[in-house]
Amino acid sequence: MEFDWLLTPLAGDSLPRQRALHLRLREAVLSGRLPADTRLPASRRLAATLGIARNTVLFAYEQLVAEGCLVADCRGTRVARLPARAGREEREGMNARGGAATPDLSQRAVVATQHEPARDAEALPFSPGVPDFGAFPFHSWRACLERAWKDAGWRQLGYAAQGGDPALREALAAHLTSVRGLVVEAGQILITSGSQMALDLCARLLADHGDTVWAENPGYLAARVAFGLAGLRIHDVALDAEGLCATDQDWRQHPPRLILVTPSHQYPTGAVMSLARRLALIERAVRAGAWIVEDDYDSEFRRAGPAPPALFGLQSDAPVVYVGTFSKTLYPGLRLGYLVLPRGLAPDFIHAAAHATRAGQGVEQRALADFIQRGFYTSHLRRMRGLYSRRQALLRLALQEAFGPGAQLSGGEAGLHLVMTLPERIADGGVAERASRIGLGVRALSAYARPPVHCNGLVLGYGNLDEDNVAEAVRRLKAVVAGG
Repeated sequence: MEFDWLLTPLAGDSLPRQRALHLRLREAVLSGRLPADTRLPASRRLAATLGIARNTVLFAYEQLVAEGCLVADCRGTRVARLPARAGREEREGMNARGGAATPDLSQRAVVATQHEPARDAEALPFSPGVPDFGAFPFHSWRACLERAWKDAGWRQLGYAAQGGDPALREALAAHLTSVRGLVVEAGQILITSGSQMALDLCARLLADHGDTVWAENPGYLAARVAFGLAGLRIHDVALDAEGLCATDQDWRQHPPRLILVTPSHQYPTGAVMSLARRLALIERAVRAGAWIVEDDYDSEFRRAGPAPPALFGLQSDAPVVYVGTFSKTLYPGLRLGYLVLPRGLAPDFIHAAAHATRAGQGVEQRALADFIQRGFYTSHLRRMRGLYSRRQALLRLALQEAFGPGAQLSGGEAGLHLVMTLPERIADGGVAERASRIGLGVRALSAYARPPVHCNGLVLGYGNLDEDNVAEAVRRLKAVVAGG
């Protein structure tokens, strides 16, 4: 098979060549232009054909192998076998029959007051989801704030512009394109007051009262609050090693309007959804007329290798809305998050959201745009990835020394926490309660689950864990577990 069709897109693409080649080949695989088992040219041959460096081809091949689009073995590099997707005509027919076509949002911008669940007053050792505040780049952030205040006008002091500060939307679009490979425009981004507001808007603008939403079980408790307050029926879907594992019975008896997933690092188990599972989920969602709400939780803190591809952007017409936040990467008190919306949905959704809520933090939004544009954000993420990787290694070693080499630890591919499984004779709820009395912020894994799913373990955050006191914190934890 000839690959001359890659020449024009590469020559006219504004992205770096290695990223452009990666995206063009991935699109060809997912669209079926490159069928399963197609053997790709050797890297030297393709580089010569396209007139580019061999390293550019090697980057694209390695990224696609890591994502599951390609398979590399002694026989060479070839296209992986992936679930077949419905044709465009079939999908359009489904949308005409009530599928996930762009909804009429004109009457859905209702006023409602939402309250978040209570948060811990302080960040205790092992508290999940808490970043290292001491490593925050205060000097760079303060300089960005000062510049933002110096240039602030009436627009920054009033309610934020519809969709968010234009400079922040532009900066975020460029960041997500270069770092996450989403290839989005500023007009597709809606800045929110954290991920909780983003979930609340999805619940109110993409579904009606009484509709069914699927939630991971065990899963993110705050999302259940947003869905419950919006009047949605929550159907819990069990997990396996690849994350959300919906059965035919789930699809048949509880057809969803919304599906919430955390595919890059499932919260709290840490499972990572495979590419085949992601594609299959999109196809079933299209057939069911459902919207997928993708919370890209903790993808920024991947331990090794590239992050798996986001559901958003895997297929250009997929019914996926992408949720992100700066709470874990910067600090929770910033209260800034965002939604990335499909092009056809974005204008109406953003217009409706402007009627449903009034966003602020205009100065902080402008400062964050400056922070991203100057490269401070990318540098901070790179530094924190190294810090958290080292911290997790220290915690793993301390846990294995305290509880034995057979201690079952999981969830360590990304993020800020590990899960340690407990024997059935030791109730995780009791351990968490006793731990809180001595100043440890561990969470019971069972608290995130709903019957009939049963799990017994501890969610151990290490983002704010003092490296010099890891052994002492684990010693105190062992004493608490032994008391059960």
